[in-house]
This record gives sequence, structure tokens and C-alpha cells, in this order.
Amino acid sequence: MRAVFGLVGLLVALAIVGVLAKKQLAATRTPVPSLQPPAVAGGAALPAPAGTVREQSQQVQQQVRQQVEGLMQQARPMPDDSR
Repeated sequence: MRAVFGLVGLLVALAIVGVLAKKQLAATRTPVPSLQPPAVAGGAALPAPAGTVREQSQQVQQQVRQQVEGLMQQARPMPDDSR
């Protein structure tokens, strides 16, 4: 009797995993919209995205690099030590 319940439990768990795997695979097959940068960032309009994924990746890396460099140039706020 224990073996039957164990086997039924195993089959139920396998069915659940199968349904979840099917949903996950169906989600990966849906087309993903292309990367669209915001129209305005920091008051300056961004150029239109390039055609290839490699060019888009390089543009995103350049934008992140510029943002990090801009943040590094800003003065860090100093804590107030008045106690």
C-alpha cells in the first residue's frame, strides 16, 4: 500500500514538473520585443537603435559606461557630524 502511494505521489510530482516545463518552454518561444531606449534621457535625445543585436549591445554598454562615468564625476554628499 505504501508503494502504491509513493508511486502515485511520484507520478503527480512528475506531472506538475511536466506542466511547468511546458509553460516555460512556451514562454521562451514567444517573440521578444527589441530593445527600445527611452526617447529622452538627461535632456538629450538618444539615437535610433541599430539593426543588429551586437550593435544594440555595444550601444547599451556605451550608455552604461557614460552613465557610470557621469555618476563618478559627481561629488559625494558628506555626512553631517553634528551631534
